[in-house]
Amino acid sequence: MSSGGLWADVPGLVEMRDLKDEVTVVVEIGELTEAALHLRDQEGFNFLSDITAVDYLGWGEVGVSGYIGTGTNNIAAGRNLNSPMTQGLQVVPLPKPKRFAINYHLLSVSDSPRRLRLQTWVDEGEPVPTVIEIWPTADFHEREAYDLMGIAITGHPNMKRILLDDDWEGHPLRKDYPIGGEPVRFSEER
Repeated sequence: MSSGGLWADVPGLVEMRDLKDEVTVVVEIGELTEAALHLRDQEGFNFLSDITAVDYLGWGEVGVSGYIGTGTNNIAAGRNLNSPMTQGLQVVPLPKPKRFAINYHLLSVSDSPRRLRLQTWVDEGEPVPTVIEIWPTADFHEREAYDLMGIAITGHPNMKRILLDDDWEGHPLRKDYPIGGEPVRFSEER
């Protein structure tokens, strides 16, 4: 780790959060590759365990989980028992900088193991540079982010679907993906 836990020398640093012993380093999308190289070569984070993409569509708008005791939904006080929500989150969530968060979960595999989350934010259609040359384990994780969330990864050597059929329409982990399904057919029906 940098001296005193400061990450000021990470390229493209936007912010550093240390919450409940989980360190998150947020970087600009244009500096992601440089930040990843720095974290691997200078800070010793030599293993990428996972890449996760999170869709924050509608985050911070009325109706997002966490609103209780408000006058919304024609409820004068208290919570609406007929509307799903999370108990205990009695604050309005802070707005997010862009729609998608891309999180790179890093490990320093050494005598004193450490964990770090490298995070960047992207909007709809904004591409993310590949980190395969930095951490080869990114191959399948980046394809999964593309397949399930529609995050375009530039520079990936084999950017195609990994879990869903090639003719599948849409990306099912997005919040705007239509919920539905196929009608159930019973054996008596033709």
